[in-house]
Amino acid sequence: MLAELEAYQATALSALGGAADPAALEAWRIAHLGTNGTLKGWLQRLKEVPKDERPAFGKRLNEVKSAVEGAFAARRDAVGTAPKGPPLDLTEPGTAPTVGCRHILTRTIDEIVDVFGRMGFSVATGPEIEDEWHNFTALNIPSGHPAREPTDNFYMGEQGGLRRLLRTQTSTVQIRAMEASRPPLKICAVGRVYRPDTHDATHFSMFHQIEGLYIDRDVSMVDLKSTLLQFAHAYFGPEAEVRMRPSFFPFTEPSAEVDMKMPVKGQWKWVELGGCGMVDPAVLEAVKIDPEEWTGFAFGLGVERIAMRKYGIGDIRWLFENDLRFLRQF
Repeated sequence: MLAELEAYQATALSALGGAADPAALEAWRIAHLGTNGTLKGWLQRLKEVPKDERPAFGKRLNEVKSAVEGAFAARRDAVGTAPKGPPLDLTEPGTAPTVGCRHILTRTIDEIVDVFGRMGFSVATGPEIEDEWHNFTALNIPSGHPAREPTDNFYMGEQGGLRRLLRTQTSTVQIRAMEASRPPLKICAVGRVYRPDTHDATHFSMFHQIEGLYIDRDVSMVDLKSTLLQFAHAYFGPEAEVRMRPSFFPFTEPSAEVDMKMPVKGQWKWVELGGCGMVDPAVLEAVKIDPEEWTGFAFGLGVERIAMRKYGIGDIRWLFENDLRFLRQF
């Protein structure tokens, strides 16, 4: 075995002399000095040597090991080692850490809720998967109404005898709020709603609404318009205006479309933001509130519409594509 060991040393040193570049030198190191390398194997073969010859063989093995490791260190200094990454130029400026921010829709929602919160509205929430009672029936939308058509809703099957669907409006939250609490009530609800619209610059199958509801004695359209006007002034500035155009919604009577005059690309323009009206007595009766004693108003505004007009965003799809080039503008 001593003869084999001497032959191994000569072979290893000869191969080391032929390692002319860092890659070849690393391959030699793995083959001879690595965890499963040849030299490790010689150390394990020490137990095969007869006991009386083991001290002399062990001494020679240590000498070979030192010679091989020493030769490798010298060769590494001469050849160099393989780079472990791209070269580092210490004269170049460093990469500045990026600072994140909230999504433009989240910021818009927080700003809107803050304004209504200062007017005494508390935040209410409700499930996004609803039943037909809360999404239609309690809102005075009868069976057979076109708004219930499968082409206008995302139905999800039945549960407890009621068809389930993704809610089409945050008005469902006002029903749940009136079921859970007695008047007076003053709540606003923000959340996602879903409608199977074809995606284009102004339509998306998922978007956000903010719903406002105020139930008390002697509430009138004057209170409704005053609330919306105060919101417009607080959010868009003192030059903002509000106008209402007669419309129809099953759950309010009378009903109106809400337009607000706001700055759009540096010019004040009228923009339709949603609908509003006095809560229909049938809706109050559905949740066991006496319409002879209590009255109220409700409104629903599109969050994306507000954000797009305020920040000059030309396509609603940009809000959901998560393109950092777009999001970093805000």
